Amino acid sequence: MSTVARRRTGFSPSAQAAAARAGAVMRAWPWWAQVSAIYIAARLTSACIFMAAALHQGPNPWFPAKPDYWNFINIWDARWYGEVIANGYPSVLPTDAAGNVQENAWAFYPLYPALAAGLSTVTGLNGAASLTIIAMLAGWGAALLVYALFRQKASHAPALWGVAFFSTFPVSAVLQVPYAESLSLLLLATALLLVVRRQYLWAIPVVVLLCLSRPVGVPFALMLGLILGGRLVERFRGNGAETRQDAGTHSVRDLAALTGLTAVAGMSALAWPVAAWAATGDFQAYTKTETVWRGHDLVPFKPWFDAGVDLFGPVLGPLAPFVFAALFGAMLFLPPVVRLGVELRLWCACYMGYLVAFLHPQTSTFRMLLPLFPLALGAVLLSRSRAYRGTVVTMFLLLQVVWIVWLWAWAQLPGGGDYPP
Repeated sequence: MSTVARRRTGFSPSAQAAAARAGAVMRAWPWWAQVSAIYIAARLTSACIFMAAALHQGPNPWFPAKPDYWNFINIWDARWYGEVIANGYPSVLPTDAAGNVQENAWAFYPLYPALAAGLSTVTGLNGAASLTIIAMLAGWGAALLVYALFRQKASHAPALWGVAFFSTFPVSAVLQVPYAESLSLLLLATALLLVVRRQYLWAIPVVVLLCLSRPVGVPFALMLGLILGGRLVERFRGNGAETRQDAGTHSVRDLAALTGLTAVAGMSALAWPVAAWAATGDFQAYTKTETVWRGHDLVPFKPWFDAGVDLFGPVLGPLAPFVFAALFGAMLFLPPVVRLGVELRLWCACYMGYLVAFLHPQTSTFRMLLPLFPLALGAVLLSRSRAYRGTVVTMFLLLQVVWIVWLWAWAQLPGGGDYPP
């Protein structure tokens, strides 16, 4: 019997029994401890991958070859956040001799460096340490809020697997480096949870902070506007009732609160571009800064067609964005994804639409897919098989190795520079 078990699983019966006992002990823990254990295990795994990659890191713009872990994770955009802490934002946009705007701090939203600066003031830590601590704590908090959000749509086990998918996603290693992603995801998960619970007034301060963390305010405001429009149509058609016996019905008070939240989200989405305008006197200060990294002016949708032509040629290339949009739209109507509910599906649709409209597709695009994390639960609900779910986690971790070695580690390209993570 033991030989059969070993052949089927690859592990001896004693190893299987030990794993079963460990699983039983973990299942007895409270939900927050289970989520924390999964998230911390994922981040320790990512740390091991970072340290292994650091051993092979050659000459680079920031430090000598073979850096330690802490230096290795404090590169790329982390240096810009450090620049914001040290020197703030420029009142005059830097330009070259031809008058073209150069890379500057206005591309980086203020909440994350402001919190790190406050932590440094209180504790005396340097900026890099404060940025790292906030990123790590925010990532942990995000995992807890992601679980709470998933529990609105699924039972404990699928929600926990959803956290595992979220925590091991190929670019999830960014949640422990000094980037604003972890803080933004914490706020996004909180805002979505409050919207799903219809706690719209409580969501207002969260959404304001969310819009100051990363450029996600526009799709979030669009999502709220679509939800509001749908709820108003429901009510005026007479599909609802004041008693709210129907779970989809919004009372007048709900509608008023949702209207206020939508208005605040719309204004907050424009707050940072307006702040850049006010500080520099240039109406396009923010967009000029953002487009420096892409090398050309902002033309909605065009970069995706250019990328399609580059990848698939002049005939099939222009069709590629339409095929991609159709496939993504169809995916939102798959039964496991439909179970996510209207709000989460609308968020994914609005955010992906925002990326297609304004993002220049490049290697950083992988990192920018993290706000689509509700789809992790849809992926879990695709099958109850532990083999399937375990395989997904394993593949995510393997792809995480690829992401760190290929994009995080610096290796100069023949033409100079390197692909950004």
